[in-house]
Amino acid sequence: MIRKILLSVLYVTIAANAASMMGLEALGKPTESASAMTLGRGYAGGAKTGSGITPWNPAGLAFEESTSFNATMTFEENVASSKDDSYASSTLEIPSLSFIFAMHDFGTLALSLSEKYTSNLDEEVEDSTQTNLANIKYKGNVYELTPSYAVRLPFLRRVSLGFSAHFVMGSVSRKLTLGGDNSQVAKADAWATNNSEITETAEGSWEIKNHPAYYTGAIHYKGSRASYYFSYTTAYTLKNELEYNLKFSETDTLVPTKLSREIDVPPTLATGFAYRFKKRHNILIDFMLRGWDADICNIGGSWNLEDSTDTQTEFMAALGYERSGSTDYFKKYVQRMDFRLGIWYRNYYISDVTEYGAGVGTGFPLGRRSTKLDVAIQGGVRKSDNDSIWDEKFVGIAIGLTGVGNWGNKPKKVH
Repeated sequence: MIRKILLSVLYVTIAANAASMMGLEALGKPTESASAMTLGRGYAGGAKTGSGITPWNPAGLAFEESTSFNATMTFEENVASSKDDSYASSTLEIPSLSFIFAMHDFGTLALSLSEKYTSNLDEEVEDSTQTNLANIKYKGNVYELTPSYAVRLPFLRRVSLGFSAHFVMGSVSRKLTLGGDNSQVAKADAWATNNSEITETAEGSWEIKNHPAYYTGAIHYKGSRASYYFSYTTAYTLKNELEYNLKFSETDTLVPTKLSREIDVPPTLATGFAYRFKKRHNILIDFMLRGWDADICNIGGSWNLEDSTDTQTEFMAALGYERSGSTDYFKKYVQRMDFRLGIWYRNYYISDVTEYGAGVGTGFPLGRRSTKLDVAIQGGVRKSDNDSIWDEKFVGIAIGLTGVGNWGNKPKKVH
């Protein structure tokens, strides 16, 4: 069976360039496009204003005071293990780019390009005659281009409303190369090996079925000490048009097969609470719930691979803390720095997969315009009771740069 062969590849790897192995045949590993600020708080802080674009809360943008640009880069090292076997891998990605334009009484506009799911695996086998698999390669991302608008209510200035439209894009590909020995290939597929190398590829792009985008609406209340938000994201159907090719050795190629898979993504509910004390200290709590009720159709399509991935109710709970730095340029540098920490628990959309993690972060001010370099370090464990899913331990670092301009800002008074 080819499913067993795909697992055996991990025992004889000589080259690796892999991210998490979670969800390779489905959507991939969720990233939620979080910035380095949010990662340093352990995914908490959606209700804290002044943090730029945060997952699930576009309404918080209404309290932004400056035009700004943010870019975040992440590096993650994984160690996957099953029983007495393990291997290490790493990935480098840019999960989020965003631009915010504060128009004060007229609200705030924002535009972001963010990564929602990622799959990346490139493994070569040293002895293809023993494992029947010479190479396996996955590469794919689901991205979103997201314009947002938020505005404070005219007579209730502590309350804001925010809306986002999510335009989905991205691609996915998988390539499997088999050696000549067909002893472990399913009988229905054995005729195809013919003692020669066989390469099967599947490639396709992502889009939303019958609609250009899906949407998020949020309401945010900012009090003198306590702030909170609630958001709702609509359900949508992801459509993945796939083309399968089967090639014998280097010359013969069968006629491509075109198939389409559809993934019903359920609506998302999110809420968060932030409490500020002693001016600069913040306690942050966030929750997210997404009730998957249908299995996900896999990229599979050949070689007797699994047709679907079982799902479960997706849930995240995050608890964080931040000491916000002073905005007074003449204070000591340490007093102007931000300090963050947080923990989180998450059920993945993949059945039986849970994640526990913790993060710490620091914001380093650069110059007088509130330009800032944010650094976050995270670590945790992804676990599953399913023997076919390898447990993972991970540690990562995120670096984010927030540049602040004065375009559209009110001039500062000089005394």
